[in-house]
Amino acid sequence: MFTYILYALAIGGLILSFIKDRQKTKAALMKALRSFENILPQLLAVLLLVGMALSILDEATISRLLGKESGIIGMLIAAVLGAVTLIPGFVAFPLAASLLDAGAGYGQITMFVSTLMMVGIVTLPMESKFFGKKAALRRNAFAMIYACAAAFLMGGILS
Repeated sequence: MFTYILYALAIGGLILSFIKDRQKTKAALMKALRSFENILPQLLAVLLLVGMALSILDEATISRLLGKESGIIGMLIAAVLGAVTLIPGFVAFPLAASLLDAGAGYGQITMFVSTLMMVGIVTLPMESKFFGKKAALRRNAFAMIYACAAAFLMGGILS
């Protein structure tokens, strides 16, 4: 129901914008379409990889590696996977939902998503170049500490 309300508000806002200024609304819609076209290849590639991964890994394997019973080892696996993976947020959350449905634990998925969004092992060289090595390492270390705290907290609350 909430989704329908959001769609109605978005459509209402679009109509209001169109009434107020047709040219700006058309320009905004064209810009949005171009942005979507730019994101689409990445999105399709990630969805393809996620689909292949979920088809290869059955529920038993996902439960064994990332389930509640996997404990600290599952948290470490999730942390490493999240820290080295480059997936946009709009793909990460549906992926997390799929993994939860396949038997992953809440703490492990919290660790995965948190490290995915905040810790950047792959992007560390670029970050070091712009912010300095010390600042980049410090930021990633604090992000990992926060991800661990969030994962243990969520795992404890939701399990």
